[in-house]
Amino acid sequence: MVEVIHQEGQRVPVLLWNRNPPPAAVRQLQLLAAQPWVVDQVAGMPDLHLAEGVAVGTVFATEHHAIPGALGGDLGCGVAAQRFRCHVSTLDRRQIAAALAALDRAIPTGNKLQPDGVPLPEALAADALSTGSLRRAQERLGPLHLGTLGGGNHFLELAADAGGALWLLVHTGSRGLGAAVREHHEAAARSLDGGTLAALDVRSPAGQAYLDDMSWAQRFARANREHILQRASAVLAATLKVEPEEEAPLDVHHNFLAREEHRGRPVLVHRKGAVAAPQGAQVLIPGSMGTATYLAEGRGDPRSFGSCSHGAGRVMSRAEARASISPRSLEVQLRGVVFDHRKVRSLVEEAPAAYRDIREVLQDQEELVLPRLRMEPLGTLKG
Repeated sequence: MVEVIHQEGQRVPVLLWNRNPPPAAVRQLQLLAAQPWVVDQVAGMPDLHLAEGVAVGTVFATEHHAIPGALGGDLGCGVAAQRFRCHVSTLDRRQIAAALAALDRAIPTGNKLQPDGVPLPEALAADALSTGSLRRAQERLGPLHLGTLGGGNHFLELAADAGGALWLLVHTGSRGLGAAVREHHEAAARSLDGGTLAALDVRSPAGQAYLDDMSWAQRFARANREHILQRASAVLAATLKVEPEEEAPLDVHHNFLAREEHRGRPVLVHRKGAVAAPQGAQVLIPGSMGTATYLAEGRGDPRSFGSCSHGAGRVMSRAEARASISPRSLEVQLRGVVFDHRKVRSLVEEAPAAYRDIREVLQDQEELVLPRLRMEPLGTLKG
């Protein structure tokens, strides 16, 4: 059931698919709804929560403006999933633990970089970013960050669906390059527009440069996930003797801007922590570390610009989680899931208790997506 907020000062309504939205995050949505360039409505997803500038779980559209500060730094961040020819009944915890340890050795996580560098795919290397400083970052960071997971809520996960099939899930994004693109173009926008949410007119050279660089960062993020999937598949072949199914991996990003048609006209849809879910499209909605991920089908609801949540959504900040969740409590919450117990103190930030119940999130967005497949975690690797 959607809640509609249209208070004084808003140019467009705020629509919420969240039974208990955080008040501070709602205020961020209302600030967006008051901007001169916003059109139609601002949508808040079930995983809505406070973040820098714009709340995570926000969707809005403009006709001719891009808002670099509205998408966060991890442009193109998303989740990829690959199914394997394996029934999980043939695997035990020892084998899962050995596979995760091998993945940890093979794929840089946290702040680790590629030790020898990885050449960028030809299509990425051939497209230069718009300024000298960004091109230098592209040349320096690209080979070091391609095929790296990063930290925070990024993860590698082995999971099982109801039929017992083994899945590999990868959640990561554009790493330092997306952050460099966001920082540069947000500064450019602020130099032209001193507003709280500075905009770039995409009909201008500065606006077109942002669209080009943002598109490149999204493609880099997808290439990053592809590289990790390929490397992880090789590791799983060596450790578990399993091979991926023939169908291509599913890859869904959730921090991006896209040109789309809504209400009969072209618009620029901004999604921060939200997934495009047009009618019939497959989407991935992970829960938290230790809880299920869902493969769902989009319903294409026009009120959300055909969008849905990108996950469960935080109910505690990282600081709150560290203060209130003990390592022992996390171990209890993750009973049955293989993970690196040596990292338990740092992982309390990502505990299931720090996130909404994914089942409740799906209930709140039953108008937006139809769940098709549930994947329960067997083991998880985080930076």
